[in-house]
Amino acid sequence: MLQGMAVNRARIVHVCRECGTSHPKWAGRCSGCGDWNTLVEDVDVADDATVERSARPAPTRIGEVSAEYGDPVPTSIGELDRVLGGGLVPGSVTLLGGEPGIGKSTLLLQLLAARSGPTLYVTAEESAQQVTRRAKRVGATRDDLWLQAETSLLHILDAIRSIRPELVVIDSIQTVSDPALGSLPGSVGQVRGCAQRLVTEAKSRDVAIVLVGHVTKEGGLAGPRVLEHVVDTVLQFEGDHHHALRLLRASKHRFGPTNELGLFEMASEGLVAVPDASTLFLADRRTGIPGSAVVPTMEGRRPIVVEVQALATPGVPGVPPRRSALGLEGARLSMLLAVLGRRSRVAVADQDVYASTAGGVKLSEPGLDLGVCLAVVSAIRDEPLPADLAVFGEVGLGGELRQVGQPRRRLAEAARLGLRRVIVPANTPDGHADVQVIRAATLTEAIAASGLGTHSPSALRAAV
Repeated sequence: MLQGMAVNRARIVHVCRECGTSHPKWAGRCSGCGDWNTLVEDVDVADDATVERSARPAPTRIGEVSAEYGDPVPTSIGELDRVLGGGLVPGSVTLLGGEPGIGKSTLLLQLLAARSGPTLYVTAEESAQQVTRRAKRVGATRDDLWLQAETSLLHILDAIRSIRPELVVIDSIQTVSDPALGSLPGSVGQVRGCAQRLVTEAKSRDVAIVLVGHVTKEGGLAGPRVLEHVVDTVLQFEGDHHHALRLLRASKHRFGPTNELGLFEMASEGLVAVPDASTLFLADRRTGIPGSAVVPTMEGRRPIVVEVQALATPGVPGVPPRRSALGLEGARLSMLLAVLGRRSRVAVADQDVYASTAGGVKLSEPGLDLGVCLAVVSAIRDEPLPADLAVFGEVGLGGELRQVGQPRRRLAEAARLGLRRVIVPANTPDGHADVQVIRAATLTEAIAASGLGTHSPSALRAAV
């Protein structure tokens, strides 16, 4: 309870957009996190009012706290529930980021329409008519779905208190402002202050809130880094505008794992879940083409078989060779090419190498290493890999092959898709009965076992 009349005094401060530390004047380096050139000008409102200490609950023994509270509520969208570990937890705040036009608003409209009970969609960027047209197009209209076109945080909080929804979507947090903060919408102080107020509202009313966040040119979430700290879950919605595939990942999740992957396909009626990703990625695969390797990967508990493609062309004399990676880590590709040249004597030093994952999917799993290497060797030698062959394994700097996680699920997924031979690291346990497991201790042995080499694996082992 406030005592007396509050007097607000505004002053100019400089706030770090990474950690939120305030500075009385501009400096090149933040004293809080140590980053350079991250201070931006903001308005700080000082309040002379003093706040009494309200009654707070006493500490409780951890064994006496009920674990039943906080169970996730399913969203009725299977791929979203997979990423969230079962659904949205009441009282949680989720931050969803993604490039403009990737389908964030469409996904959230479908989420609100699938949720039972009253829900609220706050559009702070588009008009109510634009959102209504999109909702009708994707079939996301129902009586308990409320719509509000508003940018004032105070009016949004009033709507939450009057409607009492079970789920609230705010699109987006960067365009919402609190008049009491005094700074411009989208500033560090506004984004931080509005997010903290919404988190407090969610916890006090047990309402799940989803915030839409803008992204920077580098693909990261815009605004202060503290925005990611105050929320419970951070989701990234990715995809190529030239492909219909959309990928949903969690980079932070307080209620479950962060290594799951949700897959959607953009259609005229909205986003459609893709339960069988492997079949989708291999649908357009052409066999007998050099530079193509099939790799069973794991995203969380989900096996996904993808096609890794490589193209090698002679470089221009006197010009450093070019290495280009699409859907793969560029530094990882450079390292694998160095291992190929040094440990397996493959002539890659004078080749321009391009590598990608087909279908627009982005992966960083170490099990892709062997597939990338064999695809590059296949492209350089202009020899295709067998059509029924799959490979997986991590490649070390010494040219050795190392085990990767969940090999049995990888082998089972390869067998389901009709692949009959799989090259794996030597210590990989036995897998599916319908798959012939070919073990290789080194990258050189794997090249020979794939049919791209001219020597048998035993001879190569003796030579190495």
